[in-house]
Amino acid sequence: MSSIDSDVVLLTCRGGGSRRRFPFHGIRPTSRPARVPAVPAQVPVVELPPDPGRGDIDPVLSEHRPRRLIVAGQDADLGAVLLRLLRTERLESVEVAYLPASRSSAAAAAWGLPTDPAAAAALALDGTATPMPLIRDDAGGVLVGRGEILGLQGEAYCDDTLVLRSRVRRLVVTPGPGGVTVQATRGVRAATGRAVQVGCVSATAVVDGREHPRPVTRWTWYRHLADWRLVRP
Repeated sequence: MSSIDSDVVLLTCRGGGSRRRFPFHGIRPTSRPARVPAVPAQVPVVELPPDPGRGDIDPVLSEHRPRRLIVAGQDADLGAVLLRLLRTERLESVEVAYLPASRSSAAAAAWGLPTDPAAAAALALDGTATPMPLIRDDAGGVLVGRGEILGLQGEAYCDDTLVLRSRVRRLVVTPGPGGVTVQATRGVRAATGRAVQVGCVSATAVVDGREHPRPVTRWTWYRHLADWRLVRP
């Protein structure tokens, strides 16, 4: 199949963004975005499964070679798309806009994005992309909204700052323009830096609402050397 240059491609993930109607997004996930005149008729709308992987995303990137991807779905879906941009070395060349499926999206809160459908759609189409820190983990994933270590007994550092050395119910970490941030909770000191490192007895890691399949005794979130290009206010 020959490649085509697409200025914008809208990705909808079943079980997430496809359940919400945005101003340019018709009743069905695969329908034409016709409600906003600024959207060219040739803009593709591609439906993906939840938690899309290499086989779902890479063919879209290869076929359409988009300048901007609009991701409609859950935070984990956005993370999955960013991971494929990273793996295919498109992180710095493809802009990313996000239409969160939930008004309680942690990613929207972390990056200051609107959750109102009309405002999110307008920003996705007409907003400007800005380089933002990409937060990775040492299990091969990325963090776009909220990371947690549950049932943590051990210690954690944010760069050189000791943020905990005790037993806590959870350690909460969020990404953002300043890097990676440890949220202050009982027994945990707030801090922001380039990396958060955890050493503990067996605990559970949760990344953007998805639980890591195995217990962990070490975990790191860290800022990648290259930024991603986020469309934000």
